[in-house]
Amino acid sequence: MTADLPDYTPPAVWKWNKDNGGQFASINRPIAGPTHDKDRPVGDHPLQLYSLGTPNGVKVTVMLEELLALGHEGAEYDAWLINIGEGDQFSSGFVEANPNSKIPALMDHSGEGPPQRVFESGSILLYLAEKFGAFIPRDHAARTACMSWLFWQMGSAPYLGGGFGHFYAYAPVKIEYCIDRFAMEVKRQLDVLDRHLADNRYMADEMYTIADMAIWPWYGALVKGMVYDAAEFLQVHEYKNVIRWTDEIAARPAVKRGRMVNRVFGDPSTQLHERHDAADFETKTQDKLNPGAA
Repeated sequence: MTADLPDYTPPAVWKWNKDNGGQFASINRPIAGPTHDKDRPVGDHPLQLYSLGTPNGVKVTVMLEELLALGHEGAEYDAWLINIGEGDQFSSGFVEANPNSKIPALMDHSGEGPPQRVFESGSILLYLAEKFGAFIPRDHAARTACMSWLFWQMGSAPYLGGGFGHFYAYAPVKIEYCIDRFAMEVKRQLDVLDRHLADNRYMADEMYTIADMAIWPWYGALVKGMVYDAAEFLQVHEYKNVIRWTDEIAARPAVKRGRMVNRVFGDPSTQLHERHDAADFETKTQDKLNPGAA
C-alpha cells in the first residue's frame, strides 16, 4: 500500500544514486555521450538500421519490409543489432547516428554527400514515407489525420512503456499509486483507440499508413498479452476493435517479417538477430543457426 512507504522529501539539489535499483540501473545515467569507442558497422545496402526488436524498433523494420513488398528496391537495408542491455547504444559509432542513445537509428547512404542520419522512430517512419512516397496519404485531410495519430503515439507510448511498464513490471518495488496512475492512463488510451477503430478500419480511415505501423507494435502487443504480462490486469479483452485491428495487421506478411528483425527473445524461429538479405529470413533465424536452442 502507498501508506506503507516511507515519506520522501526531495532534497534541494538532486544527486544521482548509481545504486537506485531496478532492472535497467546498470545502463541508466543522467548524462549523454559515448561511454566507449566502437565503430559503427556498415553493410552493402543504401539503408543502414541500428536497432533492437522492441516496439520502437519493430515500427521501422515493418516499414522497411512493407516498402520492399511494394517493390521499392531502394528500401533494401542492413539491420544491425544494438543490445541496449549491454550498453551498445553508448558506443561512439552509435552516438554519431543518434546523440540521444536510443534505438532505432537509421543512416541513409543513398545520396551523393555524407550519409543522412535519422533518429526517433516516428521521424524515421515519416522520412521513409516521404522518400518513397508510400504509406502516407496524399490528400491533405487524410495526411493530417495520419500525422495526428502518428504524433499521438509518440506522445502516448511513454505512459505505457516508461510509466505503466516500468512500475508494473520492472521497478524494484511495487508502488500502488504509480501503478494505478499509469494503468488508468493506459486504459484511457486503449479506449481512445477502441472508439476510433469502431468507425475506421485503420488509423487513417481505410488506408494502412505509418500511423498504424507506429501504434501497432505497442498497443497491438499489449492487447495480445505480449508485453508486461498485464493482459488480465488491464482487462484488454474489453477493447474488441483494437483486437480486430491488431489481428488484421499481424496477418500481413511484411509485418510478420518485420517483427523478426533484431529480435532476441521468444521463439528462436522468430528471431533474426541481424538482417542483411531477404534470404536471411529462411536461413539465419536462431533455430537455424543454433538448432540446440529450439
